Amino acid sequence: MNVFLIGSGGREHALAWKIAQSPRLAKLVIAPGNPGTAQLGENVSLPINGEDGFSQALALCQERKIDLVVVGPEVPLAAGIADVLISAGFPVFGPNQAGAQLESSKAFAKTFMAQNGIPTAPFAIFDNFEAALAYVQQAPYPVVIKASGLAAGKGVLLPESQAEARSALQAMLLDRQFGAAGQQVIIEERLSGEEISLLAFCDGKSVQTMPPAQDHKRLLDGDQGPNTGGMGAYTPAPVASQSMIQEALSRVFQPTLAGLQAQGIHYVGVLYAGLILTNHGLSVLEFNCRFGDPETQAILPLLDSDLLEIMAACTQGRLAGTSIQWKNGAAACVVAAAQGYPGSYTRGIPIYGLDSPLENAVVFHAGTRQLGEQILSDGGRVLGISGWGDGIGAALNHAYAALQTISFDRMHYRQDIGWRALNRQARTSQHAGAYANAGVDIDAGNQAVELMDQALRSTYGPEVLAGVGAFGGLFDAAGLKKLRNPVLVASTDGVGTKVKLAAQAGSYASIGMDIVNHCCNDILVQGARPLFFLDYFASSKLNPEIVAQVVAGMAEACRASGCALLGGETAEMPGVYAPDQFDIVGTIVGVVEKSQILPRQDIQAGDMLVGLRSSGAHTNGYSLIRQVFSNTPLETIFPELDEALGTALLAPHRSYLPVLDPILINQPGWIKALAHITGGGLVENLPRVLPSGMGAEISVGSWSIPPLFKLIQQHGQIQEQEMYRVFNMGIGMVCICAPQDLASLQAAFGEESFVIGAIVNDPDHRVTLK
Repeated sequence: MNVFLIGSGGREHALAWKIAQSPRLAKLVIAPGNPGTAQLGENVSLPINGEDGFSQALALCQERKIDLVVVGPEVPLAAGIADVLISAGFPVFGPNQAGAQLESSKAFAKTFMAQNGIPTAPFAIFDNFEAALAYVQQAPYPVVIKASGLAAGKGVLLPESQAEARSALQAMLLDRQFGAAGQQVIIEERLSGEEISLLAFCDGKSVQTMPPAQDHKRLLDGDQGPNTGGMGAYTPAPVASQSMIQEALSRVFQPTLAGLQAQGIHYVGVLYAGLILTNHGLSVLEFNCRFGDPETQAILPLLDSDLLEIMAACTQGRLAGTSIQWKNGAAACVVAAAQGYPGSYTRGIPIYGLDSPLENAVVFHAGTRQLGEQILSDGGRVLGISGWGDGIGAALNHAYAALQTISFDRMHYRQDIGWRALNRQARTSQHAGAYANAGVDIDAGNQAVELMDQALRSTYGPEVLAGVGAFGGLFDAAGLKKLRNPVLVASTDGVGTKVKLAAQAGSYASIGMDIVNHCCNDILVQGARPLFFLDYFASSKLNPEIVAQVVAGMAEACRASGCALLGGETAEMPGVYAPDQFDIVGTIVGVVEKSQILPRQDIQAGDMLVGLRSSGAHTNGYSLIRQVFSNTPLETIFPELDEALGTALLAPHRSYLPVLDPILINQPGWIKALAHITGGGLVENLPRVLPSGMGAEISVGSWSIPPLFKLIQQHGQIQEQEMYRVFNMGIGMVCICAPQDLASLQAAFGEESFVIGAIVNDPDHRVTLK
C-alpha cells in the first residue's frame, strides 16, 4: 500500500514508525514530516491547511497513487481535508468535517452529549460577555471556562475566583485573545477525579478501544506550573479498570457512534474520549477526533497488530472482524521541551545523542528540523522519549535511561511522569500483603485478569456492553429481534478430571477449548447457536500464566463459534483445593427459534442414526484413563498412536457447530435430533433425545474404532460393554434423520460420517449394541 501521512509532530513520527513496520507498506509519504519521519519514508514540503493545501494534497494522492491517507492533526480534519480526498475516491483514516466537530466545536460536542445521554458536566454556552459573566457569578459550583473552537490545547481555563473568571471571559469574548476559537465559550462545572485518555479505533459502525492512558498537562513536577500540550504519558493506566472501560464503551463510545449515525455522520478514524472518574461515576470532559499527543507515543509501542491493516479495516468498514492484539506490559513517554515553553522559547538549538543505542526505547521527533547533518530544535515540545517494559516502573526506567543519552541546551523535562501509577502500585502492594498472610495472592489475581483481558476482548462484538472486570456481563439482546420467537438455551458443565492430566503435562490451552466446545455442543443438540460464555476457574493458588493459557484456549474456541467470552470468576481458595489442583466450569447461553427446537416430535422407527467422528476422548472418562496410564509417562509414543500419549489424551474436545449449523439454517428438516456423546457413551446419551416407546440399535462394526480407545481397553483390560458405557468410542455426535434424507445429509456434512444404526420401537427406551 502507498500511504500518505499528514502532520509533522511527535504523534506523526510515532504513526510513521508503526506504519513502517507493516509488511503491507510499499511507500510512505509524509507532509510535511520532520527529521524523524524522514528516516521512515519520504518527507514532502506541502501545506496541509486551506484550499490551496488541500488541492496540493489531492494532486499528490493522484500522482503517487495513494491507497490510504492518514491525517494526524485536528486542524486539517476540522477544515475538511477528509471530505476533499474522500470525494475524489481516496480512503482517509480520519473523520470528515462534520465528525471533526466533536473536537473543533466544544459547543457542538456538549450539546451532542446532552442530546444523546452521554455523561458530562452541567454546562451553558455563551457568545455574550455580560450573559456569561452573570452566569458565572450565580453558578452554584466551581467552573471551567472553555473556548469552543480549536485553541492548540490552551483554551481551557480554571479560574480560582470571580476576578479570574471575569478576566478569562474578557480575554476570550472581548479581547479575542483566542481568535475565532473564543467567539463562543462553554462554562461548565469543574469536576474532581482522575482523568483518563481512552482512544478507540472506529469504522463508522463499531469501535475497538486502545489501552487507557494518562497524560501530564502541567509543565512542572508535582503537577505544578502552566498547562501544556502534554509533558508525558503512560499506558495502561492502573486506575482504569476493565469495568470502567466497559462502562465507557456502553455509555460513551456506543451512544456517540449511534448519535453520529443518526445525524448522517460516518465517523472513521480515532475517537478520543477525555474522561474523568468522579465520585458519582464516569464523565466526559472532551472529545478529540484524532490520536492524542503524547498518548500515541506511549500507546503504539504496545500495539502487537499491524497498524496499517487496522486503519485499512476502519476505512473499509470491517473493524468488527479485525483482531487487534496488544503486548503485555506497559509503556511511557517523557517529553523533552525547550526552556520557556509553553510561552516563548528559542529555536535552532543543536540536539546531541540522537544516535545513541537504546534498550526498549525509541526517540520520537516532535519539534525538530535538520540543517546539514545537525538536528536542531524547532518547537516547544522538542522530543518524546518512549520506553516499554513489564510494568509502568520498567517502562519509565527505560524512557528516562534513554533520555539521559540525549541533550540540548536548557532542555526541560518532568522527572515524575507516571507518579499516579507508581503510587497506586505501592498502595496496592501494601493492601495485598494482608491477604497474602491469609494465603491469598491478590497480585496474582490481578495479573491473571490483565493477562486474560486481551484474549477475552478478542471475542467481543458490538453486542457486548460490559465484560471482564464488570460485576455482571452486559449483552445487547437487540439482535434477537430478527427471530420471530427466540428461546434462550443455557448449559453448564465442567472439564472434570482431565484438568489433572493437563496439569501433569503442563499443557493448559486445550482444556480451555474443551469446556467451550463441550458446552457449545450441549446447546447445539437443541438447535441453538451460542451467544455468550462465562467461565469459572478455581485453584488452591493462582498461577497467572496457567489461567492465561486456559482462557486463551477458551477465547480461541469462542471466536471459532462466534461466541462472546464475557468473563467469569477466577478464585483462589487455599484449603479448599489441594496444592496444585484446580477446576474449570463453564456456562453457555445460546438462542434458537422456538419452531426449530430439537429434538423434534416426529422421530419414528426406521429413522437412521448417523455418527460424526470425535477428536478423542473429549472430556469424559478421564478418571479411568488416568488410572489405566498411572504408571505410563505421558511422553510415551505408542506405535498405534503415532504421537505422544499426552498429546492424544489432551486433544481438544471437538465443536460440531461448523458442520451442523449450516444444515440447521438451510435444511432444518433434515435433522430430527442430535445427541452429544459425553459421559455414559452412546448407551446413555442417545435415550436422552428419544421419545417414549422408542429405542435404538447400534451396529458396533459400522465405524472404525480409533486406536486410542483400543489402547485404553487393552492396557486397562476393560470389557467392551464397559468401554461403550464410558467413552464415545470415536463417535462424538449422532444425528437422527429420515431414511429419505440420509444421502443428502451425509453429503452436506462435507466430511466422513457413518450410518451406525437405526431407531426401533422399544417400550423400555433402550440402546442395544449389536
